[in-house]
Amino acid sequence: MWEFCIKVKKENFEIAKFIYNTLKSETRELGAVITCYEEFDLVCIMIGCERYNEDRVEIIIERTIIKVICTQFKDSYISKYLNLPNQDKIGLMAFKKALLNFDRETDYYLISKNLSFNNNLYLESFFDFRLKEIREKWSELVCLANENRDYLVSHEAFFDLLKFLIDNLEIGESEINVVEDEEGYKILDTSFETLIKEKQYYDNEDLISSLIDLSPKKINLYCKNENNVIKLLEKIFDDRIDIMFPNELKHFDNINVISKNF
Repeated sequence: MWEFCIKVKKENFEIAKFIYNTLKSETRELGAVITCYEEFDLVCIMIGCERYNEDRVEIIIERTIIKVICTQFKDSYISKYLNLPNQDKIGLMAFKKALLNFDRETDYYLISKNLSFNNNLYLESFFDFRLKEIREKWSELVCLANENRDYLVSHEAFFDLLKFLIDNLEIGESEINVVEDEEGYKILDTSFETLIKEKQYYDNEDLISSLIDLSPKKINLYCKNENNVIKLLEKIFDDRIDIMFPNELKHFDNINVISKNF
């Protein structure tokens, strides 16, 4: 029997809960056993499996730890140190999201390189003492934005830098379709099937955030009317996005599928 324990400070209980639920879901088919208990000021997540599944379970643990650090830890770091001039709420959210996703492949590599399964993992200690290189990298990125604060007071300059960041994100999807209906926006694949099964509809902020996360090479956006969100997406994704309105549907091969979604 192989066992491994991840220990998280109680102040980060939601992170511990996410790790527990993710590991429980993704290792179920491997016959892994997961328990969670408190120990002083820590939440301890213990996982065990048969030796022949050890490598596969380690991969799932590694992927989960990378996701936690590259999303929640990085988001906290950026929020703490980023000092941008006042812009509209959605614009600032998009800028932070772009920083969060910037050079994520290097982030993944640095975490994976330093992660060991020889001992228990104390998550916050691992971040503080083993990931100095990644914090220095994030610091350089935030400092670059802060040093240009006066320049970014200009609305156009702000969105020029935002567009630059998004243009330099790793491409995550080759092509996606976004369709607006009465309940919000749907993000679909090239066959007009739901791309992310866990989520059916997106509001304005969720849509922008998710599109930056997905970083598609091409976006086909079918919307009812032009609004500030559409204008923002058109500005930051530029030639990667095609925007179509209902009166333009006759130009497209998928008219029946699209019309059904409107």
